[in-house]
Amino acid sequence: MNTSQPASLIDRFGRKVTYLRMSVTDRCDLRCIYCMSEKMQFVPRNQLLTLEELIRVGRAFVQLGVRKIRITGGEPLTRRNILSVFEALGQEPGLDDLTLTTNATLLPRYARALKEAGVTRINISLDSLRPERFRHITRVGELEKTLAGIDAALEAGFQRVKLNAVVLKNRNHDEVLELTEFAASRGMDISFIEEMPLGVIEEHDRAEAFYSSDEILADLRRKYELVPTTESTGGPSRYYHLPHSGTRVGFISPHSHNFCAQCNRVRLTAEGRLLLCLGQEHSVDLRHVLRTQPLDDEALKEAIVNAMDIKPKGHDFDLSAKPVLLRHMNMTGG
Repeated sequence: MNTSQPASLIDRFGRKVTYLRMSVTDRCDLRCIYCMSEKMQFVPRNQLLTLEELIRVGRAFVQLGVRKIRITGGEPLTRRNILSVFEALGQEPGLDDLTLTTNATLLPRYARALKEAGVTRINISLDSLRPERFRHITRVGELEKTLAGIDAALEAGFQRVKLNAVVLKNRNHDEVLELTEFAASRGMDISFIEEMPLGVIEEHDRAEAFYSSDEILADLRRKYELVPTTESTGGPSRYYHLPHSGTRVGFISPHSHNFCAQCNRVRLTAEGRLLLCLGQEHSVDLRHVLRTQPLDDEALKEAIVNAMDIKPKGHDFDLSAKPVLLRHMNMTGG
């Protein structure tokens, strides 16, 4: 790679990539119905990137101009010794935002250590405040554990703690007000997410369960006068301010309000595939580069730069069709 070139990643559509979502495992202690099948086949552990390889990739991206890294899974905190990745990347010059997406069940154990390692913000998945419904959506989850994790995150003092709720019609769409009030009462942000059509699932018909961001916004406006804002956290959320509070309500709308035109991110799967789009299979095998050239970071960076040439313009999500992408969300990186 020509080391005199600017340290930035720009695709063929002129979009600058500044955000890496890095999955560290496809395993999870929950089994959310929209994320994985009930009898999930996980990637063999020897096919996962090692912690050292994850750190190496993260550093390469920062040196190429990435300013935000989100650690995802599966559930990232189930990965043994994962704190070492946060500690290494948290000290990386040029990285402005090191964030985590989690189901919060292990935050009572890890929240303070994550804050000390340099984690700036945490997103917590919470789809219901009703114990029986929460267990149904997660298949095995106990609401009290997630609520305890939320409390631990707030006590640790991160810059922001945000809730993420995937909304499904006739399953939890009637809780959007309740979830918003819960977030606002604790000074948290909340984003409502349209279900991503990844992988084959058996529990529900995605087209029938679809509940759009516009419908959620209309439900919330029956109580709140939400104020649109141009604020961004570097991701796909469109934000509104909740009056008389510091809470922001976000909407991630891959179907109803496609966010591809401003896409600034790529994803690394736990086994080392660099996905150039959430909804397409365009990818580069970085694990091969890492293991065939273990001492050559320039070769790794060259592979990342070259990958920008195959980043597609956008996804082709279609709820009425069978999933074209067989990888589930836990394999993609949530």
